[in-house]
Amino acid sequence: MAKVETYTHLMEKGEGGNKTSVTEFILMGFGNLPGMQILFFLLFLVIYIVTMAANTLIVALVVFDQHLHTPMYFFLGNLSCLEICCNSTILPRMLASFLTGDRTLSVTGCIVQFYLLGFLVTTECYLLAAMSYDRYLAICKPLHYVTRMNGRFCIQLAAGSWLSSFIVLNILMCLVSQLAFCGPNEIDHFFCDLTPVINLSCSDTSLVTLATLILSSIDTVPPFMLTLTSYAYIISTILRIPSTSGKQKAFSTCSSHLIVVTIFYGTLMIVYMSPNTGALRAPNKVFSVFYTVLTPLINPLIYSLRNKEVKESLRKFLQKYRMFP
Repeated sequence: MAKVETYTHLMEKGEGGNKTSVTEFILMGFGNLPGMQILFFLLFLVIYIVTMAANTLIVALVVFDQHLHTPMYFFLGNLSCLEICCNSTILPRMLASFLTGDRTLSVTGCIVQFYLLGFLVTTECYLLAAMSYDRYLAICKPLHYVTRMNGRFCIQLAAGSWLSSFIVLNILMCLVSQLAFCGPNEIDHFFCDLTPVINLSCSDTSLVTLATLILSSIDTVPPFMLTLTSYAYIISTILRIPSTSGKQKAFSTCSSHLIVVTIFYGTLMIVYMSPNTGALRAPNKVFSVFYTVLTPLINPLIYSLRNKEVKESLRKFLQKYRMFP
């Protein structure tokens, strides 16, 4: 919080040390569709409840079931924690604005929201790549899997994902903290995203825009390429399986994983690496829904709740607490 207060203090200064007139931002969200506010509230409320319940359940199962203490479920537990935090960063504030109509957010609140969301999304980029590498070793190099993907290496991969994201976001925040805001304060988005906030600045934004492009390229393109390469080798190995039913099942699982990660990385690259023009403002808002709201909902269903081990663990859990006959 000390860093956030420092960023806010710096942002309250314009060029030459004068205070800006902007103390809060107005998130326009989906305000251009006034007749749909109740429908949006119900839709996002259901998404939030299902996402929180599914990801919390996976974290609980991974922690308490000894049979799930494997590298794959270690990463899935990390991913579910990320999704819980990611959804909680955006949706509660959005739901409140649908109910009350209050779309204002203080400068401090805006900075905190962007910092937390950027940190979590960047971590997820690296974590998904680590998960794809884990699956590559398990399927393509099964004899070397136990020795390579040991507990220490798993912790290093997960910790590296969190630490890399922390470094990237602090670099960006140091640049954003030097911007001055002295004009319009309406953000045409449903959360405090970086590009719309930069567009409102009356300072020279060339450096922060360049840094955003470079860092977002580093955070998305290499992990995405590593993920695609891993799944290419996995699919190649699957095609050599003699059993037709086994081949179809494995291919179905891998293809669903690949579709989800492609949507996640693809929408991120479109939003943060595309030219900053007004024509892309509305599409970018829609693309942002995919990686901030829909991906946290789909991930537990695709990665975890379809797995035989997770289903068996869930059945034992429900039987233990007499919630299932």
